[in-house]
Amino acid sequence: MASLGIDVLFKGTNFLRLLQGLWVSIEISLISVVLSILLGLLVGVLMTVNNKVLHAILKVYLETVRIMPQMVLLFIVYFGTTRVFGWDMSAESSAIFVFTFWGTAEMGDLVRGSIKSIPTIQFESAAALGMDKVQTYFYIILPQTVRRLIPLSINLITRMIKTTSLVMMIGIVEVLKVAQQIIEANRKTSPNAAFGIFLVVFLLYFIVCWPISRLATYLEKRWA
Repeated sequence: MASLGIDVLFKGTNFLRLLQGLWVSIEISLISVVLSILLGLLVGVLMTVNNKVLHAILKVYLETVRIMPQMVLLFIVYFGTTRVFGWDMSAESSAIFVFTFWGTAEMGDLVRGSIKSIPTIQFESAAALGMDKVQTYFYIILPQTVRRLIPLSINLITRMIKTTSLVMMIGIVEVLKVAQQIIEANRKTSPNAAFGIFLVVFLLYFIVCWPISRLATYLEKRWA
């Protein structure tokens, strides 16, 4: 395996630095997912409200997120808004903002679909019991929605973790950035290190994402 350059990872603190970079990716994705779930629940409920103006605004928001690549959003927020408005926003804060902006739209659409899938009879039964709309959503609709959303939100975590590889473009030292630094530092002594190191990065992503993906599949089957 020395010909693949994997031995480079065991020189000094290279492997530890790689794990620290992986933790940066996980930390950004976890914070973004938590915020996305909380805000997505609100946005999803608003998407079901019968208000044309609100519906149009949320539709534009959703389509913008779907069309605009995350990398472009990162550049707009970190390089664009900070200079135009003079904000002192760190790269990590910019990444969390962009992934939350993206994740909220994704989660909101999932919440909307989950609410729409609940039979109308449950809304009618709640009204017959004298519940208002807030009580209906809080006690009947949202508990069922959350149960249906848990497997989907877990899948969102894996997508967030994988997408955080883009944050190296705005200077965040995450796992891919660390891998590049190690490769560059050992280019002369280990010219084939890129293959082995990126293979290890792939395995690290797999080790983190595969159990999460399996958990989502298990819950989806159990609660189907």
